[in-house]
Amino acid sequence: MSRSSPTAERAFVLGFDGVPWKLIEQWSDEGELPNFARMRDEGASGTLESTQPATTPLAWPSIATGVWPDKHGIYGFQNLSSGYSHEMYTSHDLQQPTLWEQVEPAHVGNVPMTYPAKEIDGTMVTGMMTPSTEKSYTHPPDLKSRIESHIPDYEISLDYPDYANRLDEFEGAVDDMLANRRKLMQLQMDEAGDDWRLFFFVYTAPDRFQHLIWDMDRLRNHYKKLDEILGEVIEYTDRHDADLYVVSDHGFGPIEELVYVNHFLETEGYLFREEDDGARGALASLGISRDRITDALDRIGISEEMIVSTLPRALVDSVAEQIPGDHALYDVDYDRTVAFVHGAGNCYINDTERFESGVVEPNKIPTIKAELTDLFESVTDDSGERMLDVFDGDELFPTDDGSPDLVVNGHGVYEARNALTGEPTGDTGTYAASHEKEGIVLCRGPSVDAGATLRGARVVDIAPTLLHGIGEPVPKNADGRVLFDAFDAESTPAGTKVERTGVSKTDHGEGVDDDFTDVEDRLKGLGYME
Repeated sequence: MSRSSPTAERAFVLGFDGVPWKLIEQWSDEGELPNFARMRDEGASGTLESTQPATTPLAWPSIATGVWPDKHGIYGFQNLSSGYSHEMYTSHDLQQPTLWEQVEPAHVGNVPMTYPAKEIDGTMVTGMMTPSTEKSYTHPPDLKSRIESHIPDYEISLDYPDYANRLDEFEGAVDDMLANRRKLMQLQMDEAGDDWRLFFFVYTAPDRFQHLIWDMDRLRNHYKKLDEILGEVIEYTDRHDADLYVVSDHGFGPIEELVYVNHFLETEGYLFREEDDGARGALASLGISRDRITDALDRIGISEEMIVSTLPRALVDSVAEQIPGDHALYDVDYDRTVAFVHGAGNCYINDTERFESGVVEPNKIPTIKAELTDLFESVTDDSGERMLDVFDGDELFPTDDGSPDLVVNGHGVYEARNALTGEPTGDTGTYAASHEKEGIVLCRGPSVDAGATLRGARVVDIAPTLLHGIGEPVPKNADGRVLFDAFDAESTPAGTKVERTGVSKTDHGEGVDDDFTDVEDRLKGLGYME
């Protein structure tokens, strides 16, 4: 049943990072989340299939662009170079136009992978992957001073390792972060006034909270705060006759054990570590290791973070290669290694065309992929249950020759990690839960069908559906489809053919030469990096 008009001219995307459908369904049915229940009753809703792997840096760009990673160009938090070094992905790496580049005026807040801020017709406050609030993280630049005035303790994120054994304090810190993010959303609403066609705001707090705390009572209390925020946004979109899309980039669930994927590559002769000869051997024979060096520097007030942020990255990389220790990246002997896993389960075959020290001829790649698939699928627990899921990179990412060869993720309660260890599995430590494939999508607005169920929705479907819903053309190369089941039969979008438009690859100019040490520490604290 359409309420106020046959179509909307504006749309609001409210993102909740890491929210699973099963919790929304249960607690809204039980009356604990009245605004989520209202979205289900008065709009269209269902599960939302994430990217593969189901991680933040892949999924949010897919939501914002309507294409899979092989077209938008982001495969994780860090980009792997041909020389085996890591650089943080930034908004400059995004190769497909986002919604806020297609619909203006737009106001974008706390969306992951948006740093550095893009000049748009509207406002932008960058989110996850922003180094710190000391950087310029807003558009226009002077919006930063207004944030500092209205929210003096505003932070991009928390220093998660500090809370590993202080979960009560962590819960309070997440509540404070959530409250400040809500203030930011209100500030951007005030800045927008009536001059907007797109709002895109993301709350990452549920993801952060659930990684360390998977307790139903505490989770329910956190979700009630999310429900209050949703109620505020429902009122806001009603005042502006806008369609509202509530989405999550992936789901969440408990984990019980870590599986170290590179360990299996090493034991089966596909991966080799650097031998302790030359400078490494001399240092090792003297008992000098990475841990001993960093401990000594800490005692005199020089942290590893200070070294990385002060010295040129190339110099730090060069020194690190010579020091024995658990560096993962630097401990691999690429002159002998056939395959290795990097990032969130991205498995690369060390071929001669892609990598500087590649040892595999390109015509051998299919054979090795088949061998590795058999290897990973053979990893089982004591009950015979498989511990890993394996996906072919060519099938997941068909348009990009530079994509991972395989994607290897944990199955069920198992979480895949890429650290080099002497053991195949390990305890989860402070991590209680991690990502699952299915997130949420709920739509409500002038053109949305009340009580409709969305089936088979994927993250790439959000952008095409939103664009068509407000009368804008959909990019010809979009991987997603318009979710016509969401629209009221009498609405304009339901009876209108999808208009298509050509798009060109986004050019953001030069790369970003920033220190991302704080970002790396936060990612390590959440288990996203080793």
